[in-house]
Amino acid sequence: MTALLEPETVQLASLEGRSVSAWFGDHKVLDRVDLVMPAGQVTALIGPSGCGKSTFLRILNRMHELVPSASLAGEVLLDGEDIYAPQRRLTEARRDIGMVFQKPNPFPAMSIYDNVLAGLKLTGRKAGRDEKDVLVESCLSKAGLWNEVRTRLRQPGGGLSGGQQQRLCIARSLAVQPKVLLMDEPCSALDPTSTRRIEETIHELKREVTIVIVTHNMQQAARVSDVCAFFLAEQGQPGHIVEQGSTQQVFEAPEDPRTFDYVNGRFG
Repeated sequence: MTALLEPETVQLASLEGRSVSAWFGDHKVLDRVDLVMPAGQVTALIGPSGCGKSTFLRILNRMHELVPSASLAGEVLLDGEDIYAPQRRLTEARRDIGMVFQKPNPFPAMSIYDNVLAGLKLTGRKAGRDEKDVLVESCLSKAGLWNEVRTRLRQPGGGLSGGQQQRLCIARSLAVQPKVLLMDEPCSALDPTSTRRIEETIHELKREVTIVIVTHNMQQAARVSDVCAFFLAEQGQPGHIVEQGSTQQVFEAPEDPRTFDYVNGRFG
């Protein structure tokens, strides 16, 4: 079982949204979004508040449907298979496509060790003690946290700093071996030092997992992402993608003047 944890055995997966539209009740918040998120790369979703970035992110692992009034149209393809297909189980989609939220949410009374393993029960995966030990060390190492907590694994996760808690949440997501990791403004509540460590972690992780990140920090998007999509919702219209492409192209030679204005801080 330990071999499953080695990077060379990981099959990198692509994610694609096709004609994705979304509503909350009668209010349409996304209109026909098409976006390919390449395997083994970091895709950044940028744009002003209220343009549908986080809604789109939640659609990518079926969290949007948790809202009673929410509905959607279109397809989300993980390696070509629609995660919303009738035969596709919700737990399977959530296992394959993990999520790290804006605010760190470890289980505060649960130990660091048990926090990492919390997802195994939800996915029904069985593991012996030795395998759990290997998994905890592996995931904490990948999240850049092992050296900081290795001597206090049985202490509560809630006792860690904010940046450490966020990396613990990343480790917890990695424990179920997702193919894609979604991050919704993972550094917005963190200090610059913790932000740098999270960004270093993202650089390391993309060798093993496809990453999609929502960020309002243009410098961060430029630093961590390979691909960038600029979302915009104008004059009460639903959000849509104005421009997408390599991060270098979007930031240095955008085709749409609205993209140029946004990445250069002229609005938003």
